[in-house]
This record gives sequence, structure tokens and C-alpha cells, in this order.
Amino acid sequence: MRLLSIIALLLCLSNTAVLAQANHPAPTEGDYLIRDFKFESGEVLPELRLHYTTIGKAVRDKDGVVRNAVLIMHGTTGSGRGFLSRGFAGGLLGSGQLLDATKYFIILPDAIGHGKSSRPSDRLRMRFPKYNYNDMVVAQYRLITEHLGVNHLRLVMGTSMGGMHTWVWGYTYPDFMDALMPLASLPVEIAGRNRMTRKMIIDSIKDDPEWKNGEYTSQPRGLVSAIHSLIFMVSSPLQWQRSAPTREQSEEMLKNLIERYSSGLDANDMIYQFDSSRDYNPSPHLEKIKAPLYAINSADDQVNPPELGLMEKEIKRVKRGRYILIPISDRTRGHGTHSIPAIWGEHLKELLAEPRPRSGEGR
Repeated sequence: MRLLSIIALLLCLSNTAVLAQANHPAPTEGDYLIRDFKFESGEVLPELRLHYTTIGKAVRDKDGVVRNAVLIMHGTTGSGRGFLSRGFAGGLLGSGQLLDATKYFIILPDAIGHGKSSRPSDRLRMRFPKYNYNDMVVAQYRLITEHLGVNHLRLVMGTSMGGMHTWVWGYTYPDFMDALMPLASLPVEIAGRNRMTRKMIIDSIKDDPEWKNGEYTSQPRGLVSAIHSLIFMVSSPLQWQRSAPTREQSEEMLKNLIERYSSGLDANDMIYQFDSSRDYNPSPHLEKIKAPLYAINSADDQVNPPELGLMEKEIKRVKRGRYILIPISDRTRGHGTHSIPAIWGEHLKELLAEPRPRSGEGR
């Protein structure tokens, strides 16, 4: 077995051990069925299953308001359990850490079309409703309020797609949270190279005859082509050069990445996941956001490159908004920096110290 394969195996075993020995209360998983969920497209799903993971317990004040709930939302193709890794939960949710799960009630939902929530691959394939980010946020809100009984959130945060959902939460339910922290995102329409890459991913699958309009019996070869585009989308040139400084190491790293992605992705699900951002655009709604908001990006993020200058313009319209750009360093990992709290944790600490919205400005 080559060096990178050995490293990957060790990391996998290490993360498994961390999940078993995590320094926080044991996670609890569950499902919530929403009957006759209506999507923005007008389509209705008789039963929408929302899967979730929670850690800790909700605590109410004398008025019955939950004051310790934290919503954390995952990225495209991910799931809530992805946050239980060594790098994230191990640096954020443990005893004495910023979001100590013995004090906070941590909510990790699987978004529509992801994880163990309802997905096209369950049964409906391309007949599954054409969901978008607004649908995903509304479903999360209903899970939290109707099923978990949470009537207020101390913090809403998310990574990548979850970061974009954080913006949507901020203006859709502006009185529902004390603070917002979108990671690795922009509050604008997805356009330029970002949209082109997403379209390449979708077309790589749809243009493959093996896809059969979504009625394939085994994953079409177009899925691997789509994964090629995804790999470039989330790549980190500096770190990847350091991780794979030779031809042999580069090819081995690519092989491992393709195998890892292929083992957990479905072609139809992937089409929906990347198309769901098609009408995302918080820009017209930014003035509605009331809670303090820290938008955090990293300078080596190829999905949200700082040279676009978009965040600097838009953040000025958020009443209590602040933009933090983390410089490229030996510690950053491109787009994946969003999942390393050791890098941005100090800013989360500052955000949690911000005065909460006054009555009439928050809940």
C-alpha cells in the first residue's frame, strides 16, 4: 500500500476513534416526517423525511425561550454527521470549548436531498421535487420548531452550502437568532466560474448515455466526470502541491479522492444538490438581517476567491455585519478551511460576545 493510502487509512481509523471517545455527550439521531410538504416549485411531497443529529439538551429561560440552541449546517453532498469529525467536533464541541455541548444544544440536520433525509435516490429519482435553498431552510425551520420544540437559536452557522443557508436564515427568520456565522460563502447570486463549475458537474452526468434520464441501475460513468469538476472546485493549489510534490504522489492523491467521492455519491442526488443553488441570491434582502453576523472566508478558497471583491461591497448592507478574510497560510486548506475551528475559532468567540439583539430586534 502506498504512502497516501496508509495515511488515509490511519486518518479514517483516527476519526472513528474520536467519534467513539469524543469529549462531549453522545450524539442522538432521529427523523421527522413532514406531511404534504409544498416546495417553491409548487410540487408537493406526501412525506418529506428530515434526518438530524443532536448533541446536548435544550435549556429554557423563565419565559420558556430556548437560549442555548446552535444550528450548524453542512455543505453540498455532505451531512450533519460530518461535523462529528476530529477536526470539527474535536476542536469545538468538547468540554470547555467554544460550543461545549454540555452547555449548548447542538443541532446538525441533513438538508433535503442529503445524508439520510429524503433524496431522489430513495425512489423517485428525477421525479423528486426540484428543491432549492429556500425549501431547505424552511424544512430546517419546521424541524427545529415543530419537532425539536426550539423557539429560538443562540447561533446559526454553516459551511459552504450551509454558509449560504445561514444568509437565508438571517433574512427569512431575522428575529429567531442571536448571531450568524456563514463560513466559505458569498451573499450573492451564484454566477461566473462558480455557476459554470456547477453546470459542468450537472452536464457531465446528464450528457452520459449511461445516465438514462435518471433510470440507471448502476452509477453512470458521468458521475466520475462530475467528480473531476468537483475536485477542482474545492482544490487548494498550495496545500495540494505540498501534499503531492511528485507525479506519483499526485496521481495517487487523485485516485484516492475519486474513490472517496465515488463511494458516497449518487448521480441523481448530485444533479439535484448542485442545481438547488440555481436561484440563491441574498443580496436584495441583506438589510433585513438583524442579528450580528460574521462572514468568514479564507484567501485560498477557490469557490469564493477574494479577488472578486463581492463580500466587501455586500457586507456594508448588513447592519451588524463584519467580514473576516483569513490569510493563506500553512494552516489553511482552501475551501475546506471552513471545517477547521482552530483557524477561525477566535472570531466565533468574538461573535458570541457580541450584545444579543434587544427586544424587538431579535426574539
